[in-house]
Amino acid sequence: MLATAEYLPLTLAVTQAVLVRAGANVFAVPSAMVEQVLRLKSEAMTGHYAAGSIEFQERSYPLHGLAQLLGAGVPAAGTPSYHSVLLLRSGTQRVALHVDELVRNQEIVVKNIGPQLARVPGVAGATVLADGSIVLIVNPVQLVQQARAAPERATTILPAPAAALPLVMVVDDSLTVRKVTGRLLEREGYQVLTAKDGVDALEQMKEVLPAVMLVDIEMPRMDGFDLVRNLRGDARTRHVPIIIISSRTAEKHRRQAAQLGVGAFLGKPYPEAELLQHIAALVAAGQDVAVAV
Repeated sequence: MLATAEYLPLTLAVTQAVLVRAGANVFAVPSAMVEQVLRLKSEAMTGHYAAGSIEFQERSYPLHGLAQLLGAGVPAAGTPSYHSVLLLRSGTQRVALHVDELVRNQEIVVKNIGPQLARVPGVAGATVLADGSIVLIVNPVQLVQQARAAPERATTILPAPAAALPLVMVVDDSLTVRKVTGRLLEREGYQVLTAKDGVDALEQMKEVLPAVMLVDIEMPRMDGFDLVRNLRGDARTRHVPIIIISSRTAEKHRRQAAQLGVGAFLGKPYPEAELLQHIAALVAAGQDVAVAV
């Protein structure tokens, strides 16, 4: 039964996405990234492109066309009467994404992609629609970062050091959970470190401390509760925020987590948007907060 679950990640690989069109192709953008959807008149779009950004609720979103980011040219701002723009957030970065068409919201199953596409920045996976068509899942924020870095690489001998991204450690004995959760976090702009159990996590934490930890309860050698006890008992690690991800959601498990300093408890399969909100809040606050999922 355990081996079967490892090869058939039926729940954790399902997510919500917004299907959009750029040119003749349809792409999927994870719904967890979408903060707002705007429909703007052509005159307004022309002004926003001239300014290079869209201001919304006192936040600035650099404006980019999805077709342009994918190498299909700049979207024509004066042709349709209205234009669809997605206001996106990934980690601490925000982008206003101009698409040719907002197709629909849809629940999708994330599929693995080949090693060639897996190395392409901004491509997070793929899905298959009901009509059999294959749609790439993209992270437009990473596409923008890649587009900005391209001219710098062409004129610089040594690449500039990348900005430090928050490091999230995923501690789970399930290879499937580690892979799926890791991909989700990487799509959101986080660095990811994985460990197969508590012993493995403590060994790796001798070298580096994560900004947030995602910890399962049931694991070999050292389970999640023992790991939390070890972390809370060490002055070096006691303030690392911990998010426990477990299918054990009984009241006794919740009480035990609370006694160990875990502030909240959600079960598997976890809601992606809620998990990302917890992580972003912990990273942004930089406070000594423990959250359990």
